[in-house]
Amino acid sequence: MAKGSQLKQLKTALHSAGLAQQPQAGKKRKRAAPTERDKEKKAARLKEIQQKLNPFDVKVTKLKHDVGGRKIIGTTGRPAQSKQAGIEQRKKTLLKEYEEKDRSGGIVDRRIGENDPTMSLEERMLERFTRERQRASKGVAFNMEDEDELTHYGQSLSKLDDFDNVGLGLDEDEEDEGLLDRRAVERSHFGGFGDEDEEDGEDDDEPARKKSKAEVMAEVIAKSKQHKMLRQTQQEEDENLRHELDNELDSIRSLLFTAPPHQQATEDQSSAPAPTDLPPDDQDKEYDQYVRELALDRRAKPKDRTKTEEELALEEKDALEKAERRRQRRMRGEESESEEEGRGKRKQARPRGGDDLDDDFVEEERASNALGAGLGDDLAMASEDEEDGADDEENDEEGSEEGEEEDESGEESGSVAEEFETASEDSGEEDGEEGEEEALVKSSRKRHANPHAAKELPYTFPCPETHDEFLEIIEGVDDKDVPTVIKRIRTLHHPSLAEENKFKLQGLNDVLIDHILYITSPPAPRFTLLASLLPHLAALTKAYPIQSAESFTEKLSLMHKNLKRGLSKGALDPEAKIWPGSPELSLLRVIGQLWPTSDMNHHVVSPARLIMGAYLGLGRVRSLQDIVSGLFLCSLFLHYEKLSKRFVPEAVNFLVNSTLHLAPHSYADVASLPGNFPAQDFRTALTLPLALDEKKAKKLSVTKPDFATYLSGEPLDEQAKVDLLGLTWELLGRVADMYKGLEGFIELFTPIQEVLGAVKGSGLPSDLSTRLQSLQDMLRRLLKFALQSRQPLRLQAHKPIPIPTYIPKFEQTSSNYLRNRDPDHERNEAAKLRAQVKQERKGAIRELRKDARFLAAEQQRKQKEKDRAYNERMKRVFGSIESERAEEKAMEREKMKEKKRAGRK
Repeated sequence: MAKGSQLKQLKTALHSAGLAQQPQAGKKRKRAAPTERDKEKKAARLKEIQQKLNPFDVKVTKLKHDVGGRKIIGTTGRPAQSKQAGIEQRKKTLLKEYEEKDRSGGIVDRRIGENDPTMSLEERMLERFTRERQRASKGVAFNMEDEDELTHYGQSLSKLDDFDNVGLGLDEDEEDEGLLDRRAVERSHFGGFGDEDEEDGEDDDEPARKKSKAEVMAEVIAKSKQHKMLRQTQQEEDENLRHELDNELDSIRSLLFTAPPHQQATEDQSSAPAPTDLPPDDQDKEYDQYVRELALDRRAKPKDRTKTEEELALEEKDALEKAERRRQRRMRGEESESEEEGRGKRKQARPRGGDDLDDDFVEEERASNALGAGLGDDLAMASEDEEDGADDEENDEEGSEEGEEEDESGEESGSVAEEFETASEDSGEEDGEEGEEEALVKSSRKRHANPHAAKELPYTFPCPETHDEFLEIIEGVDDKDVPTVIKRIRTLHHPSLAEENKFKLQGLNDVLIDHILYITSPPAPRFTLLASLLPHLAALTKAYPIQSAESFTEKLSLMHKNLKRGLSKGALDPEAKIWPGSPELSLLRVIGQLWPTSDMNHHVVSPARLIMGAYLGLGRVRSLQDIVSGLFLCSLFLHYEKLSKRFVPEAVNFLVNSTLHLAPHSYADVASLPGNFPAQDFRTALTLPLALDEKKAKKLSVTKPDFATYLSGEPLDEQAKVDLLGLTWELLGRVADMYKGLEGFIELFTPIQEVLGAVKGSGLPSDLSTRLQSLQDMLRRLLKFALQSRQPLRLQAHKPIPIPTYIPKFEQTSSNYLRNRDPDHERNEAAKLRAQVKQERKGAIRELRKDARFLAAEQQRKQKEKDRAYNERMKRVFGSIESERAEEKAMEREKMKEKKRAGRK
């Protein structure tokens, strides 16, 4: 379709279809009148053009997954035509029923003359008898044995010699389409032998002059000579081109190949003959040499294909094992494999030819035996290396990932220097509330630094099943090389290499969790190593989430049991372990980094959040170390609830109590405190020494808290108190910023603002005073905005929007693709029938609605016709009345005029 406006497209389409040609005047021959067939063709062409010009009449359904070569019925439709077809069908069926619904049925007598009162009974019978005879005589109308002569349109068939004048003429279009015209018959069927040039110049109405035989033969001879001359010219051109290519062969060959040295030397001499001057035998040999060089030319090789994950894992494993064998050989002073391979290549047997008699089988056997012996030696040495691997561990040249783990508030995570005493599970207590605290990691080995560590790290390691085996493997290995050891263990025991490797790596996940607890235990926690081990633990957790979740929940259950045992001893007992130490805090921090903390319910994060709340809610403050643990838990809560912003009252309560314990204020007892914050340890004998000494603290400044030092168990000075108070106010400001959207923000933070207002700023360092002032200003501003935005309580207008989660939803019953594949045959058939009934019901409802709309339109049309007829009838009546009234008034005026004239007289 041409571009441009609709009018231009219509003109172009009519012109291309031959419907826009105007009849030319002055033609000698008048064209025949268009027949019925021409009119039908013209109407069909116009309809086709109309459909092409209306792009909105075609509706295309876009496929969600377009598969090549697949034919789908129903993607393209014409809704307008379908609607019109439905309307026409309803006019034939539904409209007829609607029009005849109030009519009573009856028998219609269609006998001849029965409804004609002008015909008598005899005439009716005679007409019926005649029609019956005509019907009976139809069977013998074409009997060839009849004596009557056959005719066609009143003429005898025996007198007709041809079919020129019997009404079998063809239309003009059919002549144009399928038959040959007179000119084609004359040229192709030897019908003229006239001069074509003369025929072209003559008028179509005049008869063409026939050529003589001499003229035809002269024309044939001239054309034959012309073709022969053209063939000779083309042959000469081809020969010249071939000679030019032969002469330029040397220049083309020099571009493809480099000439040999002896040829270059001969080319420098002026007396050397040209290649074209060689004898024919030498030219053939040179040509054969060029052909052999082309045949032996180096061809392009295909690139390496993309390898699968299993192949890559196998290659990495083989590379590590090969590197380990080389290391062992170098350590023992033996020759390397590369030297042996080179020596073996030199001693290799000659290649087998095509006409070999296979008489060198003895040499091949020796070669295979040598290979087998070498491989056996390598395997034996590898087994020896595995047995003596603990004594030969060395530092690897590869670097490991290093990083420092920082918590939300920016301070370095710390640890508590406390020893966990081992206790058996079945010690007699059913609920675990009594007895000694159980250690999170049970290890009988102690780590000792090996000053004589190996200089090179082994390449192969066994997969440890327990933490003690892992400690044996990494004994003597630097902390920066431990991630390399774990990486090599994961590579050597990839799940695609063996079926049991999956279970070994699941055990390695448990070992890493135990090792994280081990390295963060006092007296010297190593948090840099923890940061480097975290990526490996994350990868194993992602690969085996169920087993990893079980390991974490087991540790959390043990922490909860230890908390209950500590509370059973007494919350204020200095020996009771009611606050988490460095291993527990590190575990909770790792959980927040590995698992999603914004979920409503989670198998690992929910128990972790519960145990953190239990520590903050049930623990009693006895020393500064307890405040350090509580502040770290508050920072973990800020990290956990960063996205979900769930309210944690234990964290807010602990921050307020920490302010009351550390800062100087004017409150004397619990009754004078604002709000309803629980303050069990306020102004007790254990918490009174925790307050700042105003004289000593005045000269100090706020620094970054060192949790490793604070949780080591050593006595803390005033600097630690200043740092902890600054951290408390910083966390309190972050909590206020996170909870500023709560409905009860005013009721929650108004008492906190009063507590901060009661703090004596004169006895604080300048840095703390500035931080206190900024915190008060922020709370004042947030409370002002909350009061301005508070609205009266109204009914909820919509369902609360849940927090979006990215965990896929799994249906326990069946998957989507199995929903219609019930193993029970009868139940599956019943489900199919129900679905079919539902589909048919929808279709019936849709058709009934269309029928109702059609009948409503017909009723409206009939009502409009009635209204129009009634209006026209009333207009006629009113018109007649008005005309009569006008005549009556005219008569009255005439009478009045006559009375006036009579009165004057």
